[in-house]
Amino acid sequence: MIDGLDLPVDFAVRGGSVLLRGATQGDLDAIVALLSDDPVSADRGDVAAADDRRFYLRGLLRILDSESNDVLVVESDGRVVATMQLTVIPGMARRGSTRLLVEAVRVASTERSAGIGAAMMTWVADVAAPAVGASLVQLTSDAARTDAHRFYTRLGFVDSHIGFKLAVPR
Repeated sequence: MIDGLDLPVDFAVRGGSVLLRGATQGDLDAIVALLSDDPVSADRGDVAAADDRRFYLRGLLRILDSESNDVLVVESDGRVVATMQLTVIPGMARRGSTRLLVEAVRVASTERSAGIGAAMMTWVADVAAPAVGASLVQLTSDAARTDAHRFYTRLGFVDSHIGFKLAVPR
């Protein structure tokens, strides 16, 4: 869990308000459902298969046990409707700057365009990054996610780099 994040937080969104809070082990199935609700993730194997639950649980527990990582969820009417992972990365570049990496941002398909994603990312930039001493918020987005690219650009993010990944056997 990342020190310095003041949670939970209420956000006003279209149609009411939602609660951003730290994830718990009890949120595992809802988080996996959000991952599998996304076609790009599903193509990579995030299909919420029962046999994979132990892998997701191990990942979640490792994140929650880390001082540099956190998984957050957004609740609406008691249901988890969004999630994201934050990682604090101390660095040497940019004169020793700390970065806040945002990963696995997902909003339930039934809740998109309600302002939840914008509220999450605005909180990351305006509250979380300063709280952890980060001077840069960064994220990657699959090249196929053109709607997400427009969303991040609208929020002020700049597509300044090209990312590379290499899958290794596990």
